[in-house]
Amino acid sequence: MKEFRVVFFVAVWVGLFVGSPSGAPAQDASSPPATVDERIDALDRKVRGLEKQVESQQEGVQTESKKTPAAHAGNDGFSLVSEDGDFRLRLGGILQADGRFYINDQSHQGTNTFLLRTVRPVFEGTVYRYYDFRFMPDFGGGTTVIQDAYMDIRYLPEAVLRAGKFKTPFGIERLQNETDLLFVERALPNNLVPNRDIGLQGYGNFGGESFSYALGVLNGVPDGGSADGDTNDNKDFVARIFTNPFRNGELEPLRGLGFGVAGTYGKEKGTAASPNLPTFKTDGQLTFFSYRSDGTASGTVIAAGLHDRISPQAYYYWRSFGLLGEYVRSSQEVSKGSNSARLANQGWQVATSYVLTGDAASYKGVKPRSSFDPHKGTWGAFELAARFGKLTVDNDAFPLYADPAKAAQEASAWAAGINWYLNNNVKIVTDYDQTGFKGGGANGGDRKDEKVILSRFQIAF
Repeated sequence: MKEFRVVFFVAVWVGLFVGSPSGAPAQDASSPPATVDERIDALDRKVRGLEKQVESQQEGVQTESKKTPAAHAGNDGFSLVSEDGDFRLRLGGILQADGRFYINDQSHQGTNTFLLRTVRPVFEGTVYRYYDFRFMPDFGGGTTVIQDAYMDIRYLPEAVLRAGKFKTPFGIERLQNETDLLFVERALPNNLVPNRDIGLQGYGNFGGESFSYALGVLNGVPDGGSADGDTNDNKDFVARIFTNPFRNGELEPLRGLGFGVAGTYGKEKGTAASPNLPTFKTDGQLTFFSYRSDGTASGTVIAAGLHDRISPQAYYYWRSFGLLGEYVRSSQEVSKGSNSARLANQGWQVATSYVLTGDAASYKGVKPRSSFDPHKGTWGAFELAARFGKLTVDNDAFPLYADPAKAAQEASAWAAGINWYLNNNVKIVTDYDQTGFKGGGANGGDRKDEKVILSRFQIAF
């Protein structure tokens, strides 16, 4: 504005003193001559008026730009945001193209195959600022399943209400986003962890996310299961607390320490047509345990009463190092004909990782500092991972409730893998998984070890 005023004054003075024939400003013959000071004051008023007009026009342009709805595309997907920020829509997606190759599988228990493990469009958004929603179907494996379909009422971060279908707030690895897993498949104890269920959940966090909780009432699902409805009037209650006590502290080595505990309590009832009991799978997704079932009321094991679970869990991340562990115990009343029992199955796992390229490890995955670009000589991030886990079935399940010639009592697995993060959205995973068994052999012995190579090409945004 200062330059504008100077130019304006110069132009006016040139017009007054040069444009007049006498070299002096022209005046109306009927009005008294104006002094130089009066002329300067008049010119100053005109300049100020013009400045205000320019400022008003600039403010109008800025206001209009603020009111314009914003469209955005980035590594977090594609989004539209309303002019006031109260309405938002985000479009994303997850694609996981896997490979499974079994080694020395002479009995052909598994099939070497490529498959689409996950094909999920993701729709997320907000309406009226405080109401969020998420809808995520899955077309992986050639079937259509609604994985997530819920809404949140979020007036306070300490108290959010969720309603719909969502992950049961229980297992630490199950709650981890599918795109952030260390390995292609989750570990053995996840056979005992509920997956997705329908109901209500209240959750929140305090102290800058240093403490979080979740409380819910849900329909109830078998171990490892998901459901879109209920088969009985009983409901499951679930609770989880988790803390990162040093998250915001000054001790950097302890900021990545988190631990907590979760539990569920409910009653399950099944029928011969729908036993409401789980089957347990290996890392290679082959069934190694199932309850007896012949389709008749007297020969089929069904859920028949109390079902409770408990899981202490923890993780630790510092710089490039990561460690995650959990223990799960699931106790279920079952019956077969006139016989009944309360069976307790348990499992545990410990998984560790190290990012070779110096990038930070975290529960939410690795975000490489540089993306893969051979033209620039950058290669993304590389991570090594190792895992040990075990699942043990209650001894009392044999031989009445499970056939020892078909169902193994125990599975112990170890896995090693390497993960390549090409950028924030693309990841390639290769694992070797080996599982040994106690029982489950056709002649009363042990089932043969399972050895499998798993691979995954993943894009998520």
